[in-house]
Amino acid sequence: MSKALSSSWQVRKPAVKSEHGIVASQNRIASKVGADVLTKGGNAIDAAIATSFALGAVEPWMSGIGGGGYMIIRLAGEPTAKVIEFGMRSPGNLELADYPITKGKSSDLFPWSAVKDDRNVFGALAVAIPGQVAGMELALQAFGTKSWQELVAPSVALAKQGLTVDWYAQLILASAAKDLSKYPASKATFLDENGFPKSSAWTALGSTTCNLTNLARSLETIGAEGADAFYKGSLAQSIIKDLNAAGGRHTLSDLKNYKASIVDAASYTYRDHRIFGTPTLTAGPTLQRTFELLESWNPSGSDPDAASYVAFDKAIRQANAERFETMGDIEHEPAPSCTTHFSVVDSAGNMVAVTQTLLSIFGSRLMLPESGILMNNGIMWFDPEPGKPNSLAPSKKCLANICPTLLERTDGTQFALGAAGGRKIMPAVAQLSSLLLDYQMDLDKAFHMPRIDVSLADITIVDDHFSDAFLHEFRQAVKNVKTAPRTIYPYNFACPSAVSRKNTLNTGATEIMSPWADAVAGS
Repeated sequence: MSKALSSSWQVRKPAVKSEHGIVASQNRIASKVGADVLTKGGNAIDAAIATSFALGAVEPWMSGIGGGGYMIIRLAGEPTAKVIEFGMRSPGNLELADYPITKGKSSDLFPWSAVKDDRNVFGALAVAIPGQVAGMELALQAFGTKSWQELVAPSVALAKQGLTVDWYAQLILASAAKDLSKYPASKATFLDENGFPKSSAWTALGSTTCNLTNLARSLETIGAEGADAFYKGSLAQSIIKDLNAAGGRHTLSDLKNYKASIVDAASYTYRDHRIFGTPTLTAGPTLQRTFELLESWNPSGSDPDAASYVAFDKAIRQANAERFETMGDIEHEPAPSCTTHFSVVDSAGNMVAVTQTLLSIFGSRLMLPESGILMNNGIMWFDPEPGKPNSLAPSKKCLANICPTLLERTDGTQFALGAAGGRKIMPAVAQLSSLLLDYQMDLDKAFHMPRIDVSLADITIVDDHFSDAFLHEFRQAVKNVKTAPRTIYPYNFACPSAVSRKNTLNTGATEIMSPWADAVAGS
């Protein structure tokens, strides 16, 4: 990492507090959309649905209707929580022969054996069946109060406006320009006429936008016709036509047969605190195992010391090792993932945490030319080698690294949290949860604390804001350590968002180094 970065630069992002509801997401515009729903009388689930769709228009490389995810919900006064599962699935006509293994390792997030032409990473053959639209509709049917069209409408308006290219968007576009240039609609949307990434204006008098008109039409159709438009109607036919034209084996039956589901959240205690997490096929069970291992550690003081972070390192590393053996996930390289997380609390105390994704940044990099939908590359979640717990196969659910989580501290304070960042997610959620539960921190203090990352196989990344004395003690117990700054880009640590509720006071916080992320209160 460059040593040119200022060592005296201090960044703070105060938590937002309100008696009204709050939405904390990775984009201020999307948070405002959700907060407006709360202001108009919607509940936390309504706000989450509107925020989910809006995020697909204002940060399309992170998530959208071409992806999937998980939502965890706890209604005010209820002793239990529910999970909406809308993860992605492999197509029914998937042919293993399309993914011949070659020498070397995959070029993206996971070091699977390389597949010819990276077909499991880029393009139509990398696309799994999306679940976002089905998941949001199911959430509304079960827990929402507003109309579907009302909640989708803000995303339509945002897509019609187009994506404004500021300095941060320009940075993201530049990071993916080479891959985007391979797909005509992606190239036309995000690159200029010379094939370079679209750039932000140099002064306040100019602006550059990415045209999302086709996406706006698709969202408008979904708003008018419901999820059936995406899975059974004319939009479904358009999606399959474009995927097939690009070389995919997807069928209308794949979309028609997709179903989101509602299941009970995993519920367990940690030092008498209550935790609700996602079950199966996520990092939720690994997070639960981390807390089981932390039970034998005895925290002390008002802030964690080096010994505390050694305990975090040991527990997370062991829980991950067990995951690798039983769930099929394995260590990955530090490449950019394209996940987003947001959390919502309303004035009544209903709480929601949602993590949704396209997997890699810009997913498969394939934007469908007719519908303007950026498609996921969920097939990359599968190991291309046969005979493994997570081997690639037709009609199979994808194993994800996400873990939206709800906490209830022994003093009654409740939290909804989660993060983006691939396998960095669970270590971040575990550490933040410990800060909130073991050290009784509020969100403002917890989110400004430095963290470690334990997502790599044989090295621990440590925030270089830790003191020299801390690093000396930590290195006595953890041998392979690399310090790294907590920067705007790349994210050396996960990107979390959270809300809390204590009595009637709600609080929201987002990653302090994320320039677009913000918590916004309703009124």
